[in-house]
Amino acid sequence: MTASERSLQLVQVAAEAAAEKLADNIIAFDVSEQLVITDAFLLCSASNDRQVRAIVDEIEEKLRVEADAKPVRREGEREGRWVLLDYIDIVVHVQNEEERTFYALERLWKDCPSIELPESVTRVAAQRAREAAQ
Repeated sequence: MTASERSLQLVQVAAEAAAEKLADNIIAFDVSEQLVITDAFLLCSASNDRQVRAIVDEIEEKLRVEADAKPVRREGEREGRWVLLDYIDIVVHVQNEEERTFYALERLWKDCPSIELPESVTRVAAQRAREAAQ
């Protein structure tokens, strides 16, 4: 079983929203064969707690407006270090860079297939990487 079309649509919208708020290291995994509770995980990170909150707000807004989706659960907002948005079809993890490094969720899910993200997301990531290298 692979992620549903709806799940893939939600991942695309959420990834674009995260990129608009300059999230780092945006990746998505199809976890549908490993978990029965969701189809996909979207992971991204930010350099500070304020940016984590801004990314979360943008993802929620875009998913509500563009995909008519609202999270059934939102955890971690008070601390702002790791916010989890559960949309049933997908789960979005927005982490502070320190938590991202420490918990290394991508290492846990490395055996799951990656979900290709929109070119607009990968283009922004490549541009930011080039700028950081200079």
